[in-house]
Amino acid sequence: MKRMTWFNVTSLTLGFAFLYLPMIILVIYSFNASKLVTVWAGFSTRWYGELLQNEAFLNAAWVTLKVAVISSSIATVLGTMAAYVLVRGGRFMGRTLFSGMIYAPLVMPEVITGLSLLLLFIGIGLDRGVLTIVLAHTTFSMCYVSVVVSSRLVSFDRSLEEAALDLGSSPWEAFRLVTLPIIAPAVISGWLLAFTLSLDDLVIASFTAGPSATTLPIKIFSAVRLGVSPEINALSTIMIAIVTVGVITASLVSKRSSLRAQEEARAAERPAA
Repeated sequence: MKRMTWFNVTSLTLGFAFLYLPMIILVIYSFNASKLVTVWAGFSTRWYGELLQNEAFLNAAWVTLKVAVISSSIATVLGTMAAYVLVRGGRFMGRTLFSGMIYAPLVMPEVITGLSLLLLFIGIGLDRGVLTIVLAHTTFSMCYVSVVVSSRLVSFDRSLEEAALDLGSSPWEAFRLVTLPIIAPAVISGWLLAFTLSLDDLVIASFTAGPSATTLPIKIFSAVRLGVSPEINALSTIMIAIVTVGVITASLVSKRSSLRAQEEARAAERPAA
């Protein structure tokens, strides 16, 4: 094992400081009693109370969560189906075109995607709102789910499905009872990725959102253009706390599952008494 040098330690320290020091400062100043975000005037939770009474931010947060949950769920279903067809479908007419259309949003600039969707919605006479944002987010996040699920299906042992079919299961029962539980971690990972992309999206939502539906990134961006307020610091701190709790929880669950799998493997290797 190579020893850590001063250069490596310094590089890591500067890198982590560049990433996390602004967040730490933001969290500290979210408890600032002053309206000026750059002047410390004492500890206070006033801005958290102000934030909870800000209807505009609360409505934007509700729209964002609603859009993220619906679009990520639809994208997960469609992305899983597309991955299954690409991996298990073999060679079929139009496969190249189909795979290209699935993976195109991965490399397409978000401005182009948002503008094309805007022109489409205008052309078919669809008013912009929650529905158009859901359709847009489903379109660009479905490809990410497809990539994640495809990588798991490629390494899937098909003999397990064949055994289920030999025992009398129908193809749907074999998929539901054998394939889906095994690829479930990839499906869940795809859903979480699609949810995060939808939650964080600003560019595409700016093109497809209407006056009746404003997402939280759009609201924050509009507010920051007029100057950073303590309420935005408080909102950002809450989002950081939610993400931190989610990451820690996922890590603990993953570690517990890994330990349980290791214990089961050791128990299986023990000779029978």
